[in-house]
Amino acid sequence: MKPIPFNKPFIIGHELEYIADAVAQGHLSGDGGYTRLCHRWFEEKLGAHRALLAHSCTAALEMAAILCDIRHGDEVILPSYTFVSTANAFVLRGAVPVFVDIRPDTLNLDESLIEAAITPRTRAIVPVHYAGVPCEMERIMAIAQQHGLLVVEDAAQALLSTYKGRALGNIGHFGCLSFHETKNIISGEGGALLVNDERFAQRAEIIREKGTNRSQFFRGEVDKYTWVDIGSSYLPGELVSAFLYAQLEHAGEITAKRCHICTAYAAQLAPLQQAGKLRLPRLDGDSNGHMFYIILESLEARTKLIAHLKAQSILPVFHYVPLHSSPAGRKYGRCGSAMKVTDDLSERLLRLPLYYEMGDSDIERICGAIYKFFARGL
Repeated sequence: MKPIPFNKPFIIGHELEYIADAVAQGHLSGDGGYTRLCHRWFEEKLGAHRALLAHSCTAALEMAAILCDIRHGDEVILPSYTFVSTANAFVLRGAVPVFVDIRPDTLNLDESLIEAAITPRTRAIVPVHYAGVPCEMERIMAIAQQHGLLVVEDAAQALLSTYKGRALGNIGHFGCLSFHETKNIISGEGGALLVNDERFAQRAEIIREKGTNRSQFFRGEVDKYTWVDIGSSYLPGELVSAFLYAQLEHAGEITAKRCHICTAYAAQLAPLQQAGKLRLPRLDGDSNGHMFYIILESLEARTKLIAHLKAQSILPVFHYVPLHSSPAGRKYGRCGSAMKVTDDLSERLLRLPLYYEMGDSDIERICGAIYKFFARGL
């Protein structure tokens, strides 16, 4: 029986051709021609004031933390149900992550709990657009403005998702994207920082270039470049950018295919939701089809379903261990609300396979196996 993996990297267009071209051009380090093409694509398609490729979304988050001028003892509000980088980027600057619970319908930061978690030490809010579904950014931005806070969108899963017509990652002061091989648009590893507030654009370039004004030098704005600020080496190599640009040329096609897969899953599994066997995610026209998950009735049911599917060469996966309950989360952070929804849903959520090259027959086989699981009363 052919295995169905959880994820499968893919080539859709001119990835290998562009990599060969980059080699032929003789520029393999950062900020070559393909990097500039990617920057232009993000600025034109998403509306960012400035887009800067990075070697990962983690790097983009770290740059955002520096740009927020996070210092020791500052606090940053974020969900606990997220990848470790969301918190780590700020902990590295000496901040305390303040974990707030998520909404049961979207698994996004519960905007109704944010204000109660704000203290005089709060400096930023970091909403995470889980599964590419938008957070309530209008309310979050209003809270930030009222309290003088910066907003860093963790849009790692949300490229080409929108909120009231605006691209995610382009609403907060900063947006952070990921092109890890598990994302919709991929380059193996890779990320981007979107700078949406022009006040921070020049410093963002400096931080990304190891704390030097090298970008200004290459534009002829200074006669030599030197060390002017803190920073690190956040640039990706040109081969990564070449691969990424080939994917961006097909971004609409990739997004449409993933949305089709999510719609097919939802249609086939709807009777199980109606029967109370599982819960399906909220799908709407604003999201990019990044992920399809089901929520089981208990941790025991999830564990048994994982074993059942693996026995049929189907690989589902659960997702995050909540940060507030992790060893580092307890050491470096604190909870700014009760975490009832996070604790509950994190134990019952199961992600189903989803990748560009999946066929309808794969979806039917996975759904059929899930139906068998419930029919047998496993």
